Order: sequence, then C-alpha cells, then structure tokens
Amino acid sequence: MSRGDARTLRAGRRTVEIQRPGKVLFPGRGGAPEYTKGDLADYYRAVAPYLLPHLRGRPLTLERCPDGLDGRRFLQKNTPEHYPDWITRVEVAKEGGTITHVVCDDTATLLHLADQACVTLHRWLSRTDRAGGPDHPDRLVFDLDPAGDDFAAVRDAARWMRELLAELDLPAGAMTTGSRGLHLVVPLDGRHDFDEVRRFARDVAALAASRHPDRLTTAARKHDRAGRLYLDVQRNGYAQTAVAPYSVRARPGAPVAVPLAWKQLDDPALNARRWSIADAVDQARTEPWSDLPRRGRTLGPARRRLDDMHS
Repeated sequence: MSRGDARTLRAGRRTVEIQRPGKVLFPGRGGAPEYTKGDLADYYRAVAPYLLPHLRGRPLTLERCPDGLDGRRFLQKNTPEHYPDWITRVEVAKEGGTITHVVCDDTATLLHLADQACVTLHRWLSRTDRAGGPDHPDRLVFDLDPAGDDFAAVRDAARWMRELLAELDLPAGAMTTGSRGLHLVVPLDGRHDFDEVRRFARDVAALAASRHPDRLTTAARKHDRAGRLYLDVQRNGYAQTAVAPYSVRARPGAPVAVPLAWKQLDDPALNARRWSIADAVDQARTEPWSDLPRRGRTLGPARRRLDDMHS
C-alpha cells in the first residue's frame, strides 16, 4: 500500500513503512539496471525465509547507503536509539567497553533495515542465543580472494579446498560473495573459541598453499602474493564479520551473495556477481546448501588429522 512518498508493507503481525520507495539506490548506467529502495525492500521481503536462518541470533554490522551508491557509505555497528523497540538488540564486549548491535530475527526487521538504506548485512560468525555465546563461533569461513577478476582461479581454489576439507571430514558450502570471489563456509558445533577456530583455519590454509604454491598464498600483503589467490582467514576472529548469505552488495546492478550447490562450479557462466536482486530468490528456492549437515562439526578430530598431515 502506498501513501504519498511512503509505502507500507505487511510483515507478520507488523506493518513497516518504507519512506521514499522510489529513491534510486543503484543507478542504472554502464549496462547495469537501476534499482530503488522499494526494490531493495521487495527483495528482502521475498528472500526472508531463506535469509533469516543465517541471521537469527547474530550481531550485525550494517552497510548503509542513504544517498545511494553515488553518495556516502558507512558501516553501522551501534544501534541508533530511534530504531523501533521491537527490533532485537544485543550488547557485546568490545575493547574498553560494550557495543549494542542489531540482531535480525524477523522479516519486519529486514524491512526496517531496508528503509534505512541498509544494503548489505555483515554477520558475526557466532550467535548470542546459543551455549558458548558470542565467543564461540558456529561458522568457519575461508575467503577466496583472487588477484583481479580471475574467477577460474577461484573455481580451482574452491575445489582444492573442498578436497582438503573432505580429508579432514569437514563439510563445506560455497557461496558467491557478490564481489570478486567465493566464501567457503564450514558449520561448527560452537565448542571452540575464536582463537582456536582462527588458528585451525590458518593451518588449513597454510597446508592448501603448500600443496599449490604457484596458485595459492596466505600472504596478507598484496605485494607478497605475486598474482596468486589469497586464502583469507582473518574473518574468523572475535567481532569480525562476513557477508550474510542472500545479502545484497553495494555495487552496480545490486549483486547478491548467493549459496551454491557444488555442481554449479562447473557452470561456465558462473562468477562472483552472477546473481542480483532480480533473480537471487530463484536460486534460494533450489536450497543449494540442503546437503550441509544441520549440526555443525567439532574441530577435535579434524585438528588431529590436520596435525598428522603437517607432521
């Protein structure tokens, strides 16, 4: 329903108002289509059944573009006081104090964030509503960051990493980032703290790079990579974030970070920006991560196997 320069959308028991739905957030130029704030809200409402399971209980960092891609952008961590009181908040520790993040538990919250021109949702890898709390991640992420837009290198790296993780008896899901590369996401059981998880991820990446030294690297500095794909594990730290599955990216054409079925790596048309808000819901309906176990793995057995491989 529209009312002047506003539009109301129903979400469960709540009605959320989208102010200035016709405001262009993604300008249409250079072959990229134009999308408005109303388009962003419609997308997030449609994808909510697939997106919300990846957000519930997790502190969020919000990437906002109130004046569209051509205006200023900023990352918002602390929750503004004017946000509705029905939006879930969580207070977590930071150096020297605490900070209160938004937690997106329902479609109404998604729509409110869209109204705030929040384009991208960056989620913590831990949940505050589970045993262990925010100090114990239930996701491990490998960020496959290519030199330039060489997506063939990303495909190869993803397959090599999947093979190595299979040797460690760790299932993983692949996801386009909507930017340049892929994320590999490993579900965990939350028993290990961030230091243990990041150390494990670092050692896995080091072993992968040692197997393919001409193609992969763990060098954090770009000038040390010599054109090789960077296996980035730095997201596996306390208060670090990774883009949420089905989140829109603040790039021309409104590309979306989309989970993949592994067989889709063979599609020659695949790239990191393959899906946008125009068609990402269709991909979500295929449930590409349906073969991932519902319960995450503990790292104990995998750590012992990894240590044996290094010895």
